[in-house]
Amino acid sequence: MGHGQHHGHSHDHAHGHGHSHGHGHVHATPPGRWDRVFAIGIGLNLAYLIIEAVAGLLYDSVSLLADAGHNLSDVLGLAIAWGGAALARTPPSKRFTYGLKGSTILAALANALLLLVALGAIATEAVQRFATAPRVPGLSVAVVAAGGIVVNAVTAWLFARGRKGDVNIRGAFLHMLSDALVSAGVVVAGVVIWATGAEWIDPLVSLVIAGLIFWQTWGLLRETVEMSLAAVPRGIDYDGVRAALSELPGVTEVHDLHIWPMSTTEPGLTAHLCVPAGHPGDAFLHDVQNTLRTRFGIGHATIQIETGAHACELADERRV
Repeated sequence: MGHGQHHGHSHDHAHGHGHSHGHGHVHATPPGRWDRVFAIGIGLNLAYLIIEAVAGLLYDSVSLLADAGHNLSDVLGLAIAWGGAALARTPPSKRFTYGLKGSTILAALANALLLLVALGAIATEAVQRFATAPRVPGLSVAVVAAGGIVVNAVTAWLFARGRKGDVNIRGAFLHMLSDALVSAGVVVAGVVIWATGAEWIDPLVSLVIAGLIFWQTWGLLRETVEMSLAAVPRGIDYDGVRAALSELPGVTEVHDLHIWPMSTTEPGLTAHLCVPAGHPGDAFLHDVQNTLRTRFGIGHATIQIETGAHACELADERRV
């Protein structure tokens, strides 16, 4: 995670409430780099998709046509992830006060769902193949599918750098990696069919690959659904944040603590701190921002200071 710029604004009101906003925008790599990566990935996959579809029709290979259909879902998946990343850079407006950062979460969720749909298509095709396995020129199929390994592996490699810090980029990475596996499976099936004439190998390999993709996709789907429900982002220790805020000088109580993902890379936080001795001042708020940013990677926090003059309606943990 990189270090973004920090702007500390604090507003003091007569009731002793201080709000401080720090924006520590975290990007694993410059956003513009992903534009190039997405463009290259979509271009490579579109070109290969056309070649594979034509070869599938020429060789009467359903596995190649199915893989071409799966690659079409990849191109759509990459386009969705790219759209999410681009929308996330939209500046805030009066209607969307956070900008459209949350679109990366929607994109990652759509990518996971699209992967599951592609998975269902592969599994259905494989099951049908057990009943009626058509004659397929195994070696030709293997050669065409080998191109898919190269295209998908290269695209996955392009996204590999950002997969740990951004679930949207991880969605694109997993999509391409799963495709490389599918293509590898088709190559193995083609070679074995060519060597042995055992047509049933093709659907069996397809089902094994489908199982691997499902295992990967399920984790992505769970994480993106959690993010959509404003769950505390994985990798942030809620109890650790509460403890760090409680240990600040003069703080006797922490309540109404919320941590949520504003996007797939940027967490937000709000909290009420009780300081009976009186408002500790702007320097204190600046220190809180710094602690949250450096220790927990939370760059956008809003802190409300309460001196005990008025009872806070949100002190009850059962209320949001």
